[in-house]
Amino acid sequence: MNNLLRTIHKVDDILKDERWRALAGYPVECAKDHLRDVLNELRAAIKEGKAHEVAPIETIIEETKRRTEQSLRPALKKVVNGTGVIIHTNLGRSPLARSAIERLLAISSGYSNLEYDLVEGKRGDRHEHCLALLKRLTGTEAALVVNNNAAAVLLTLNTLAEGREVIIGRGELIEVGGSFRIPEIMAKSGAALREVGTTNRTFKEDYERGLNERTALIMKAHTSNYRIRGFVHEATTAELAAVAAGHHIPFYFDTGSGLLSDLGSDAGFDEPTVAEEAGRCDVISFSGDKLLGGPQAGIVLGHASLIDAMKKNPLTRALRPDKFTFSALEATLLLYLDKDKARREIPVLRMLHQDPRVVKTRAGRMARMARKGSPAITVEVVRLYTEVGGGSLPDVSIPSYGLSLQPSVISVEKLEQRMRGLDTPVIGRIEKGRFLIDMRTVQQEDEPYLVFAIQTALRDGR
Repeated sequence: MNNLLRTIHKVDDILKDERWRALAGYPVECAKDHLRDVLNELRAAIKEGKAHEVAPIETIIEETKRRTEQSLRPALKKVVNGTGVIIHTNLGRSPLARSAIERLLAISSGYSNLEYDLVEGKRGDRHEHCLALLKRLTGTEAALVVNNNAAAVLLTLNTLAEGREVIIGRGELIEVGGSFRIPEIMAKSGAALREVGTTNRTFKEDYERGLNERTALIMKAHTSNYRIRGFVHEATTAELAAVAAGHHIPFYFDTGSGLLSDLGSDAGFDEPTVAEEAGRCDVISFSGDKLLGGPQAGIVLGHASLIDAMKKNPLTRALRPDKFTFSALEATLLLYLDKDKARREIPVLRMLHQDPRVVKTRAGRMARMARKGSPAITVEVVRLYTEVGGGSLPDVSIPSYGLSLQPSVISVEKLEQRMRGLDTPVIGRIEKGRFLIDMRTVQQEDEPYLVFAIQTALRDGR
């Protein structure tokens, strides 16, 4: 073993080898670090008895090059979403509208008036940029944008109820992805939780009985990521607003998914809109990157005095969004001024409303293209059901169509792995021995990536 270890090539010798020139275009220190890693792993393998010879220099250099190339590739990649989940949190939630992308490019490529008043010629307020649009679309007095809805909940509770109690129905102590729980965020805010009612039935009288001299706020949390059916009852926003007003305390509604535009109950979308609910609440908050279809953001609307108090909270600076968020959010909100335009141009709304017949036609076209270049796979158009996702409309399934892929030369698991490992990965799901791609969640501009992925995944055979 010792003799074998002594024959391992030294770093300096490899660096002098002319074959090392193949790495000349890479950062020098990065390449050296990967070279040392390769040699250290070789030493470890010899000591453990797993290697019985020393790899030649060309093999070591080739492995170093591979690792260096891999380390220089961006970890955050564009992916093709064929999962059938529209607002997929793991895949970045809502894709942005073209106009929002164009605004991002324009704002990020130079300076902007993020905090500069162009009329007065002095320092301005970044929160003014989306204020007029939010007020117009929702009819509220004031608005504040923070970096996500969890931040909005934290800021609202800390500002309005720190050191005092917040009353909330027991059936609304929700948990969303990433272990975000209402009781825990409430504790972090400095407010004390007072649960009322039961898991399945809570009435306005339960809230009234929970009131005491320490009550600072009545809160309602929309159960946007689950539904309780059967013997149930919940107090309405109108009832809770009346209770709060009668006792001169604010009423706060966390709507979560943030639906601005009515999706239409005829399609099974039974979800309260922000504009409808905002008129009943002193404060309301929601996400920007769910049903709204914009960038990650938390939007807080309400009475001017309460929003002004939040702006003065030191937490606001830590939770404030940057110029990218404001530019993309503003561009998205502008689309909502024309409801039909919003449905056409905001990807989330377009996917929700796309006619199943159009989805089926797209699936058929993709199937024909995939069959031409991939004889070693069976491609069929199949009926599927799309989920909204992102903690929104949990009991809604939208009729859809997609591709069923069954390879003959590799396993379906290998096919899924290869398509996931491409430079532009395609993410789908395996079901009953088939790899399924839901075409409702595949953007039209991503269709060439999908065909390329199918053909590439089968190119190497087994």
